[in-house]
Amino acid sequence: MDLIFFYILAILAVLSALGMVTARNAVHGVLFMVANFALVAVLYLLLDAPFIAMVQIAVYAGAIIVLFLFVVMLIGPVPTSLRDKLPGQRPLGLLAGLVLLLLIGSVVAVATVTAGGGISSGVASGFGSPQAIGELLFTRYLYPFEITSVILLAAMVGAVVLGKKGQ
Repeated sequence: MDLIFFYILAILAVLSALGMVTARNAVHGVLFMVANFALVAVLYLLLDAPFIAMVQIAVYAGAIIVLFLFVVMLIGPVPTSLRDKLPGQRPLGLLAGLVLLLLIGSVVAVATVTAGGGISSGVASGFGSPQAIGELLFTRYLYPFEITSVILLAAMVGAVVLGKKGQ
């Protein structure tokens, strides 16, 4: 039953991602993104990673989406003169999407054959718990975590400087 629920949620997540990419209205695209983030959070819950699911909701579906909606409302719609600048963009995008689907399909086929026809739960019992994430974050991934915080700080300072120049 969990496998059927997983596949249904995965299909809905892919459909919401496609809706986000193909939406003509930017606000509708952001709302499709909210649906996608929520569906991915439920997939995390199915994979026994409740902490990652709550971070997905709090950080992405909360903060990032508010930021995206603010930017979309501030900038407004994209002018039609900027939409199709590259002449071969659509066919190339469709070809890249088809290649991506074939790669994903082959990975799923190999994983299904290797796992004996189903999705295996080959993760440790504490996977996704706050304690396990904290231990990894502040031991093995301490330097990348700190570098990311410095890059985000530099981006924030850059945004403030660029925002002040216009005044």
